[in-house]
Amino acid sequence: MSKNIIKIFDTTLRDGEQSPGASMNTEEKIQIAAQLERLGVDIIEAGFAAASPGDFDAIEKIAQRVKNSTICSLARAIDSDVKAAGDAIANANMKRIHTFIATSKIHMEYKLKMTPDEVIRRAVRAVEYARTFVDDVEFSCEDAGRSDIGFMKEISDAVIEAGASTINLPDTVGFRLPFEIGAMVKEMSEYVKGRAIISVHNHNDLGLGVANSLEAVMNGARQVECTINGLGERAGNAALEEIVMALKTRSDVFSEFDTNINTKEIYPSSRLIASITGIEPQPNKAIVGKNAFAHESGIHQDGMLKHKETYEIIRPEDIGLDMKDTLVLGKHSGRAAFKDKLSKLGFTLDDEALNTSFERFKILADRKKEIYDDDLRALVTNEMTSAPKVFELVSLQLMDCSNGVPSAAVSIKKDDNEIIDASIGEGTIDAIFKTIDRISGYAGKLEDYKVKSVSEGKDALASVTVKVSFNDNEPAIIGHGLNIDTMLASARAYIGALNSYLSMEGKLKSRYSDSSKTV
Repeated sequence: MSKNIIKIFDTTLRDGEQSPGASMNTEEKIQIAAQLERLGVDIIEAGFAAASPGDFDAIEKIAQRVKNSTICSLARAIDSDVKAAGDAIANANMKRIHTFIATSKIHMEYKLKMTPDEVIRRAVRAVEYARTFVDDVEFSCEDAGRSDIGFMKEISDAVIEAGASTINLPDTVGFRLPFEIGAMVKEMSEYVKGRAIISVHNHNDLGLGVANSLEAVMNGARQVECTINGLGERAGNAALEEIVMALKTRSDVFSEFDTNINTKEIYPSSRLIASITGIEPQPNKAIVGKNAFAHESGIHQDGMLKHKETYEIIRPEDIGLDMKDTLVLGKHSGRAAFKDKLSKLGFTLDDEALNTSFERFKILADRKKEIYDDDLRALVTNEMTSAPKVFELVSLQLMDCSNGVPSAAVSIKKDDNEIIDASIGEGTIDAIFKTIDRISGYAGKLEDYKVKSVSEGKDALASVTVKVSFNDNEPAIIGHGLNIDTMLASARAYIGALNSYLSMEGKLKSRYSDSSKTV
């Protein structure tokens, strides 16, 4: 029996980036898109082209790189937005424009200040204009969860006639319960009668995003919009990994449905997104949390030793998690073995990136006794997603003055010129960051600082994530640093944030307004 394929529409790069503190630079977005393609995502919503030159640039580059997934850009029902979206995805192998306008009474009255007839005309115009750029147009009824279903039928008729092939019904504020979403989707699906695909986009404000999405599938939705690790505004979106693994694990219930997702790429995708955004899934997060396959209870451990299925409904290897974390590389390993290992971990690097990563690996292997898969993931991810190096750390020396005041001497290279300076601080980290500020001429305000061990052992790599604001009127920038020495990792993270800021400077200033951000 042929199954209904549920299209997976991933919006990690658009809605996920709207998570507070989750801004990404262009290179990071490109690497995430490449991983989503390996994951088997049907549609990648690469961003909001009209939001800023930076967003446009990232979408354009992703469109040129990705071949096996449809590349989509979001656009308000405004000509300038639609044109920006169409231009950004022009070179995509498969492309879609996703346009939207609010359809709930509260949004139309207080946000849009438009009548229902005006909203319909604006929606039709947007879809018709989008069709001049692409054949594949998706239309979203923003705040569908609180919209009158009669009006949604009316506007759906109009946009389908104008050329929309997907109708999305977002529960924008995460208000609805599963049975309510199911009833809405069923009624809309029966009304549309195959003229367009019905899609859902469920936010997680009440913790029901995944449940609502699954209920929608059972009632006629054939596309689900979601994010890796459930990222997104406020409480986030329905988590891709939970939806996909629920469909797979409970195939007895969802026997009619399947997805194109390669589930073995779920864990690598989760780790990549967490590393880049600095937002770790909660330890008890379903599917990808660090405790998802941990068994501490004596009774559970006894059952696991006798037969794993007593307490595990999903095998770790099904999501690409190697519980053995076997050591296979060391300082005597060659380039071919290194390349082969990275390929097994899901990384495809060009020659330049491979050479740079291999050099970093050899340096690490000289200092670290045992190198684990997670060490390699962190090392390569850090290398692949680094912003262009305006400033580069050369050396760091920490000192205690006679009065016990922490101080740091830092050497940084810029334009082949090495600059050395020193500063004191209220703590060692503060001294390091102040010295970098003195050298660079940019004063950063540290808003968040996180350090964690990548693997295990006394010589484990320290992964440092910082969130730094260089301008009060612009969003904070995330930087990453990796080293066995936590202080060196911290300095690299801070300089990484500065480099990302400089690569995005001027682009951040045209960030879109709040009214354009949600679907």
